[in-house]
Amino acid sequence: MNGNLARYSGIGLAILFVLIQFVPVDRSNPTVTGVVDAPEAVMLTLRRSCWDCHSNETEWPRYARVAPVSWRLSQHVSRGREHLNFTEWDGYDLADLDEAYEEIGKEMESEGMPLGDYLLIHREAVLSRTDRQRLIAWAEAARESLPERPLEDELPAEAVRP
Repeated sequence: MNGNLARYSGIGLAILFVLIQFVPVDRSNPTVTGVVDAPEAVMLTLRRSCWDCHSNETEWPRYARVAPVSWRLSQHVSRGREHLNFTEWDGYDLADLDEAYEEIGKEMESEGMPLGDYLLIHREAVLSRTDRQRLIAWAEAARESLPERPLEDELPAEAVRP
């Protein structure tokens, strides 16, 4: 009896594994509309450690086609692109850019990015202290170079939303 239960459970799990492969997963790379402007050393670091989740140029590995791993990867990339996308930079207004640069600095200081599970497989994406300092310095300088936004009370009356 126990042998049959184990055998049927194994068969059931195998069938389930095959069936979940048919659940569609978005592995698309939307059109690049505008790439972030950064010095070469910064771009190399961003491309090595950030680009797969924070751009429309994700290099989808083979295992991204196998569920349930594919679900997790698709979710990571979708959330990464939504939060910060280095290939849709031209769509960011001043407030978005200010926030993006600030977040980059915070994530580098807290070592919150790249995510640990990404680094397990992509050892080349590990950021050294020098890499992190370079990204922090770039983000701070870029943020400081943004044109200052006028305060709401300094705007002409027709520019203030009711």
